[in-house]
Amino acid sequence: MKSKIIASCFLCLAALSLSAREIPSDAIVVAQDGSGQFTTIQEAVNSVRSFTPVARTIFVKKGIYKEKVCIETWHTSITIIGEDRDETVISWNDFNGKADNGTAYWSASYADLVDKRSPNRNGTFLSGTLMVMGNDIVVEDLTIENTAGRVGQALAIHVEGDRVIFRNCRLLGNQDTVYLGREGSRIYFKDCYITGTTDFIFGPSTAVFSGCTIHCLTNSYITAASTPEKVPFGFVFFDCDITADASCNRVLLGRPWRACGATAFLHCRMGSFIAPAGWNNWSSVENEKTARYAEYANTGEGAVTDGRVAWAHQLSDAEAKAYTLENIFAGSGGVWLPE
Repeated sequence: MKSKIIASCFLCLAALSLSAREIPSDAIVVAQDGSGQFTTIQEAVNSVRSFTPVARTIFVKKGIYKEKVCIETWHTSITIIGEDRDETVISWNDFNGKADNGTAYWSASYADLVDKRSPNRNGTFLSGTLMVMGNDIVVEDLTIENTAGRVGQALAIHVEGDRVIFRNCRLLGNQDTVYLGREGSRIYFKDCYITGTTDFIFGPSTAVFSGCTIHCLTNSYITAASTPEKVPFGFVFFDCDITADASCNRVLLGRPWRACGATAFLHCRMGSFIAPAGWNNWSSVENEKTARYAEYANTGEGAVTDGRVAWAHQLSDAEAKAYTLENIFAGSGGVWLPE
């Protein structure tokens, strides 16, 4: 009996040690109860020296932080770590067409950038809960959500920076949850959980999703890549679980937001809710000539390719070998290896 009690105590201590996240000694601490240096994440980000010569860490204690957060272009080499993925939440509820749309929370430089893309100051690109414009940013163990509901485009995250990592995060939304918005930027998602309805992973950036769960809330389209023609890789999913609500029975893997959109699924698991056609041409036969859609060695009822559209490509073994982080994340400044 005594040995069982000791063993039980040991297991409890082990569980506590695994769940308790140690705060780095040099971290900037955010806590709603005032036990840190700041009570909001944005204040902590703003406190970091512009183009910091020393990488900085921001540690965010548990809580629901109702704020829009913007990491500016001059905020680089910052890691934001949540105390607990499910209990450390950044939450906001802006959406396309909402009056004000939180523009007061964004800097003038970001608002100007968005204006160049859309004259609608209440538009999609201003709706994000988290905006990452700086390079070399890591976001870890956080939930980032847009709670606007099914009211149209409503971003959880908008990424413009290069060499950005999301690790063990939950990214929750409906339409347009994840916008990866700049040609040439490279973003890596590792062990993340992403939810959405329509086109909920979209944009022109190059991104890898490794070991993620992509959860579909309705029958619609998962991806809407707008990859430029000269960019060899768009969105690449490695070893991901593609899941869906029980009501779903016809989900498409993607459609091209722009003519040369590129998306590939390799070694992923897909349920029967994936439509046999797999892909959609966004109501343009011309897109079938240019869109770059690929699959390789996926499993599950939804991975059966017999009914796939003829213009989607099933990679050969030799072609699949080209899908490496070295190749995908090669850039003008050299190869970036996030792991």
